[in-house]
Amino acid sequence: MYLTHLSLTNFRNFSRLDINVPRGTMLLVGDNAQGKTSLLEAIYYLSTFTSFHASHQRELINFLAARESIAVARIVADYQRGDKSHRLEIRIIKEENGVNNSRVRRELLLDGVKRKINECLGHFNAVLFLPSMLSIIEGPPAERRRYLNLAISQTDAHYAASISAYDKALGQRNALLKLLGERGGDPEQLMYWDEQIIQTGAYIIAMRAQALREIEDLAALVHSKLTRETERLRLIYRPSYDPYSPPANQIALPLDAPIDRTGFDKEQIASGFQEALLTNRDEEIARGVTTIGPHRDEIHFLANGIDLGTYGSRGQIRTALLALKIAEVAWMKEVTGFWPVLLLDEVLAELDPQRREDLLNHLDEIEQALLTTTDLDLFDPQFVESATTWYFANGRLKAQGPDHPKA
Repeated sequence: MYLTHLSLTNFRNFSRLDINVPRGTMLLVGDNAQGKTSLLEAIYYLSTFTSFHASHQRELINFLAARESIAVARIVADYQRGDKSHRLEIRIIKEENGVNNSRVRRELLLDGVKRKINECLGHFNAVLFLPSMLSIIEGPPAERRRYLNLAISQTDAHYAASISAYDKALGQRNALLKLLGERGGDPEQLMYWDEQIIQTGAYIIAMRAQALREIEDLAALVHSKLTRETERLRLIYRPSYDPYSPPANQIALPLDAPIDRTGFDKEQIASGFQEALLTNRDEEIARGVTTIGPHRDEIHFLANGIDLGTYGSRGQIRTALLALKIAEVAWMKEVTGFWPVLLLDEVLAELDPQRREDLLNHLDEIEQALLTTTDLDLFDPQFVESATTWYFANGRLKAQGPDHPKA
């Protein structure tokens, strides 16, 4: 899978950008705040329909255009998926909604036909690395759950729908728990919402266990090469409701002990989840909150048995995250049959020369990769020669590389 053409209108700091995108590796070079990362953001938005920087969609609209009563930010991408060509268009529309108020809505068109988000998820795939994504490993559990949700949603639209349904049902269940705790009432009122989070939650748990098992196998191999076989990476899934129960009288396993949860089907997980909710019902009514479920899952990253989130150095965390992202690319290829587009922002800045070389060697098989940098000297001259280089300056883009005349 690879982009062939990209058009941006009123997106972030681009008022207008219309470019053909070559296959292979591209280097986006320029000072900070020139639009390099915004370009990656636009491409990643095509795959997840969410921004890694903006807290609200209105922030994606160019600030000059946003002053108008009606403003539209557009991302239009032509891309090749196997032997078929497609076009995906996203419109982020700000319009008046009453006196001194405005609303922002979104429209999606796939091959010229309006679609819902779940109908478009997974049609274009991308994997993104940003320096701020170190929070996936060293940040709060919500960051790790968000990462996993975005990755799996690109390979399974039903998973994305399950996450949405689970969150809505969870909010209703928590409101009812709080009401029962404050005013009393029949606890059996919870049965309807229990059923909703049980069915969607069981599917989420099963998918997370399967995906993490597959990604871990790939990430461990990449990480071993990046560390010259001096460290062993493990991804430990710790579900809030755990379908795995150790046999009676067995001593609890340590954190890094491998547990295979992929053998549990959705029905088995749902049955155990239901039993756990009933067991915890009194406590949850007293606390006014659902205490177990996928919304409280945790993932640990371990290198040689050391929890990187707690004890890892910045270098260890960055290397583990790179291994995770490269593994994510290979995993998406295995699951979907298509290479995702790889987006790397300032990826070489904190790596030693040997790890830079190892990382760049992993790009050989990928159909398309875009890398940003403020310093082209970080790259091997032969790598630069083989890549297409785009220079950003004063908010403008000019192309220069083996397939382009010098601007």
